[in-house]
Amino acid sequence: MILKTLGTALLAAGLLSTATLAQAETVRWTRSADVTTLDPHVFNTGTNFVLMHQMYETLLNRSNDGKLLPLLATEWKLLPNDPTVWEFKIRPNVKFHDGKPLTAKDVVFSLNRAKGPNAQVKSLLASVDTITAVNDLTVQVKTKGPNPIFPNNLTNIFIMNEEWAKANGAVDTQDATSKTENGATRAVNGTGAFTLASREVDSKTVMKQNPNYWGKGKDALQVTELVYLPIKSPATRVAALLSGEVDFAQDIPAQDVARLKQDSKLRINEGPENRSIFLGLNVGSPELKSSNVKGKNPLADPKVRHAMELAIDRDAIKRSVMRGLSNPSGVMAPSFVNGYDKSMAAYPKADVAKAKALLAEAGYPNGFTITLHTPNDRYVNDEAISTAIAGFLGRVGIKTEVASRPIAQHSVSIVNADSDFYLYGWGVPTYDSAYIFDFLVATRGKEGRGAQNATHYSNADLDNKIISLSSESDVGKRNATIKQIWDVVQKDRFYIPLHDQVIHFASIKAINVPVHPDNVVHFKDMKLNKNAK
Repeated sequence: MILKTLGTALLAAGLLSTATLAQAETVRWTRSADVTTLDPHVFNTGTNFVLMHQMYETLLNRSNDGKLLPLLATEWKLLPNDPTVWEFKIRPNVKFHDGKPLTAKDVVFSLNRAKGPNAQVKSLLASVDTITAVNDLTVQVKTKGPNPIFPNNLTNIFIMNEEWAKANGAVDTQDATSKTENGATRAVNGTGAFTLASREVDSKTVMKQNPNYWGKGKDALQVTELVYLPIKSPATRVAALLSGEVDFAQDIPAQDVARLKQDSKLRINEGPENRSIFLGLNVGSPELKSSNVKGKNPLADPKVRHAMELAIDRDAIKRSVMRGLSNPSGVMAPSFVNGYDKSMAAYPKADVAKAKALLAEAGYPNGFTITLHTPNDRYVNDEAISTAIAGFLGRVGIKTEVASRPIAQHSVSIVNADSDFYLYGWGVPTYDSAYIFDFLVATRGKEGRGAQNATHYSNADLDNKIISLSSESDVGKRNATIKQIWDVVQKDRFYIPLHDQVIHFASIKAINVPVHPDNVVHFKDMKLNKNAK
């Protein structure tokens, strides 16, 4: 009945016809959740980024094998006479969707906007001192100290038109913690290959190919219309693909992969994702809001945190929840990331007896109650993972209530740091550990860092080490500091890593999109093989 309703809605919207993809250039794309806003600098979430990449562009991009590629910047370099200044040459003859030319002023405006107080991407620019337009097509970024990897931080910083932002009340980034909107919440004026045609929140976003796109003759540009259809229910999402109501699907449930691989009409591409799934623990508040323990915080005790990790059976999650399609890990850094060490990824086997003993030593022989907040539409089987976690913790006496919610609500909660215990996922588009530390480990608000650190963990020595990473030019010394930070993060257990995700792209045979570790798709590059069988 749900599928029939979906099909009826799509027909009514004019998105379904008897024409096949061979006769049209429309691609209908589905994921598990809608974006929370069209303002490109608000949330630091992959769901938002992927949609934004179709309409907005960044200075640099990243290839499937992790190499930085020119996009709106054609070249970049450190000034030979000043190792604190990066210079970017801006691509000429690029126009925004409204016809205004891209200039260095727009880049300066956008980077400063992304540094603003409401921007959840500001940690990426925490090392920046000043941003200057040297001329119409040259921008210089001065950092607070030598930052040899700074360009890595720019692959998800989108460039807006300053004049348009001023005219539409969008100079400042939308405040994610309130329900207020600005001119960029529901409208887009980027330089990307697609323009916004229409948008129905949580239902449908239609994009049309940009007739004045600068990449014509360079990019494939075979998709003339892109229709984004968020479908929360995994079963309905898969059913829409099987019935031909959508052409390309992400966020495929692990339990459906084998069945989809057997369908001769479909193509399934698979690969490891640059994303870790983990649990966050509120270790810093004097008392938990969701616990029956009053006057103190059981998660502040290292023995309790150790007990919780030992209670969790990562191998069982892989086997029963993820159907073998995950990579269990003891560190929240995928193998793609600089600073990753195989020894850190080792994880303890579940040990119920030892976990109970640790809880008793901590003064909780009968456990305690707590609420685990989880998204229900963002990561592969996120709610099912959380339910399994509750079961594991229940075996040692920690009575866990699972509270699920859409990722839009969950993201705001993380920004507000108002959950005692939560499941979260983190990708690393910079391919460097500093990205993890800047957002998830640093004290919240310390020099613009810690935006997604909802654990209330604060360590002044670690903060200083984290800050030093953005200005250390000696690679060996920098990597040694990264290891020191990881050693403390692992020892303190304010996060409990679970696994790294495995990505699946599912589509009709005419579409063949290789898996990108960042789970990014650039539809301007999509080639349609109309003869594929």
